[in-house]
Amino acid sequence: MMDFELWYTEEHTDCLRFTMKVKQHLYSKQSPFQKIEVLDTYEFGKVLILDGLIMITEKDEFIYHEMITHVPMAVNPKIKNVLVIGGGDGGTVRELTKYDSIQHIDMVEIDEMVVETAKKFFPQTSCKLDDKRVSLHFEDGIRFIQDKKDVYDLILVDSTDPLEGPGEVLFTKEFYQDCYAALTENGILINQNETFFYEWEANAMLRAVRKLKSIFPICKVYQYNMPTYPSGNWLFGFSSKKLHPLDDFQPDRWNALNIQTRYYNTDLHRGAFALPNYAKEMLVSEDYGKSIAKFYDAEL
Repeated sequence: MMDFELWYTEEHTDCLRFTMKVKQHLYSKQSPFQKIEVLDTYEFGKVLILDGLIMITEKDEFIYHEMITHVPMAVNPKIKNVLVIGGGDGGTVRELTKYDSIQHIDMVEIDEMVVETAKKFFPQTSCKLDDKRVSLHFEDGIRFIQDKKDVYDLILVDSTDPLEGPGEVLFTKEFYQDCYAALTENGILINQNETFFYEWEANAMLRAVRKLKSIFPICKVYQYNMPTYPSGNWLFGFSSKKLHPLDDFQPDRWNALNIQTRYYNTDLHRGAFALPNYAKEMLVSEDYGKSIAKFYDAEL
């Protein structure tokens, strides 16, 4: 009898793949929007995969969810009304519910099957979706936000990559304009923003930054380490009408809340906005394409 091993492989670039050894393929189903799979792996525990891309793992999901949530909350502790677009695994909502000051959370997820899958296989992330402050909306986030004006203190775009599929429209200028209109006077927008390190993702990141800078007076990028995402170095965008992520940062006030985290802290908050020189050059260049080409040509 032959022994065999099961491995999951995700292509990060044409020349680079990320792979992990699998105990069991637990679930696979095609929703109206995407293919949903759950694997049980040796190193990262259970893994949620959408259309062939890793979304979360049991081992490292806390990093992503803490960094999308606590950075803006430490800048404006008075946030009361929050909109989460995407986030069907529930981890972002879990982190938001740690704040007693938050009065209401709208979570808009286009694919109800993702939420059902999370509730079945990922109770550690989906455990707060039934919080009385949370309203779940299974619909298109683009349509949901279009008629909202001056409603939300914080919008978190917890989306998939800007590929063909349900996440693609969440990277358009029109969507960012609708987010701006939906935010209150001190409103903050956080968006999933890829990585500097690989060319395709860097181009996607810079396109998003260019669009956001044309709309928001304050537009910054911050980084964090995400082991299962391409390059391991991932980004969020911080865009705001008034509040600066460092100048208006309130570490003492946030620490006084005694919020329990495993990754985020107020020292790391400051460091997350300290970017490497090649990334700074990409962001300040008037010709994004040229700055990206310069970096990748230098690496060859």
